[in-house]
Amino acid sequence: MRTLKDVKVGETATVAKLHGEGPVKRRIMDMGITKGVEIFVRKVAPLGDPMELNVRGYELSLRKGDAEMIEVS
Repeated sequence: MRTLKDVKVGETATVAKLHGEGPVKRRIMDMGITKGVEIFVRKVAPLGDPMELNVRGYELSLRKGDAEMIEVS
């Protein structure tokens, strides 16, 4: 299983499945990260957390802990 955390800078990945439960999963979905959407990893902070992503035409910062809940293909 490959997660968003494993995607390198400059790569694009497609969301296959969201893991997690309750408010955490709801918050991720409210950010526009749903099954089938493409995510481009723009950059990662020097210490590795957070990641800057392009999702649905806007920029989003996401913690690595949350990125582990997003399975990609």
